[in-house]
Amino acid sequence: MKLKNSDASRREFIKSASLASAGFMIVPRHVLGGKGFTAPSDKIVVAGIGVGGKGKSDLRYFAQSGKADIGFLCDVDDRQAKDSVAAYPKAKYYKDWRVMLEKESKNFDAVSVSTPDHNHAIQAMAAMQLGKHVYVQKPMTHDIYEARALTQAAKKYKVVTQMGNQGSSGDGVRQLVEWFDAGIIGDVHTVQIWTNRPIWPQGIPWPSTKPAVPQGLDWDLWLGTAPYKDYVDNLIPGSWRGWWDYGTGALGDLGCHLMEAPFRVLNLKYASDVQASVSSVFTAFGKRGFFPDSCPPSSHATLTFPKTDRTQGPITMHWMDGGIKPERPEELGPDEMFGDGNSGILFIGTKGKMMASEYAANPRLLPLSRNEEVKVPRKLERVPGSADGHYAQWVEGCIAGYGKKELSSPFEMAGPLTEAILMANLAIRVADIPVPRKTGNGMHYPGSNTKLLWDNQNMRVTNYDAANAFVKRTYREGWTLGN
Repeated sequence: MKLKNSDASRREFIKSASLASAGFMIVPRHVLGGKGFTAPSDKIVVAGIGVGGKGKSDLRYFAQSGKADIGFLCDVDDRQAKDSVAAYPKAKYYKDWRVMLEKESKNFDAVSVSTPDHNHAIQAMAAMQLGKHVYVQKPMTHDIYEARALTQAAKKYKVVTQMGNQGSSGDGVRQLVEWFDAGIIGDVHTVQIWTNRPIWPQGIPWPSTKPAVPQGLDWDLWLGTAPYKDYVDNLIPGSWRGWWDYGTGALGDLGCHLMEAPFRVLNLKYASDVQASVSSVFTAFGKRGFFPDSCPPSSHATLTFPKTDRTQGPITMHWMDGGIKPERPEELGPDEMFGDGNSGILFIGTKGKMMASEYAANPRLLPLSRNEEVKVPRKLERVPGSADGHYAQWVEGCIAGYGKKELSSPFEMAGPLTEAILMANLAIRVADIPVPRKTGNGMHYPGSNTKLLWDNQNMRVTNYDAANAFVKRTYREGWTLGN
């Protein structure tokens, strides 16, 4: 079947692949595989979409679990895929993930998605529609609408899901929960989070040069859902994070690693409002630049979460990136490390404070002397391997089947977390949009002076309509999400 980027071809693709999967289910694999074949109940076969960079390390961890075979590899860029191709010589390699899913769906059990943010949703959704378990790198999606759709789809298709924020499987976040449950810091009302990201260029104009597309890269497939633009250098493999068409900035990169701990400790779900300020880029004296394609160099977003069953009132969460940090807590000595130096999480309670590093690692009570004095019984089961065990946990979950094992970051948890991150990005994006003044000359930035009020049920900002354009993108013609 010749694939085209159209609704008709997508429907035919899902239909044909589903039929293939149905046929496969009639005949067990151990019968098809013959003597010596490992039964599906003992091992899974994983197909990777995006197998360079983080995708390469994801596949390695799955394989190291001893219960996953890497059966299929797919990447639009042969340069990025070469190490994985060499590491798994028996795995069949594809360029187009749609072709792989169509032709091989009867031959694998689960899909790992580690592509740029803008294509996460369509790839994960297509896999789930075929009944495949999915592991998706953080952030789960590029848009709020997509996150909600994938969260609902995981339940609809009854597949085992996990987002790639491995800190959620770490010992650190479980220690934080135990301290909180023991009442060590009292009721938490404020959380402060910071990071040195971005570590790639942001706040810059789109390049004007038009170099040739490198050999081995299918640029059109890489673009996927994004608007068509000519290829530019220095976008792949990592700097796409700083461009709104493909990435979600510093929040998308580290937000899932840093916000997960307060979500788990405080049982946060969906935010009720958000506001943000961003750094300005001046191209000449008194001349502020406007670079709508690029995320700002730094930002500060403030989210409000409603009271939960673990808090006495609303929670205020501050996010700071680009090297901006909150005020050092008075309980921390002048020469003691704040967070991990680059990133950190600070819980402020009515009786004290606790702090952690990226991935919620190295949790500490403040002042640091309390860590020698306070002893709390361990009540929560730890994930074998801690953060590194995040991958094997998903593999074990896939083997057991939907709803049979507890996972650290299934879509029912990762979805609301991702939505909060992307909601903060709504405020960051509108904060930097100039609007002509109604009287006089020049521009002003009303988004930077507005608290966005969020209607969670309808996924809509109720008091600043310009922000709603970023809740759900319009995909490039021929690409659809499905449901």
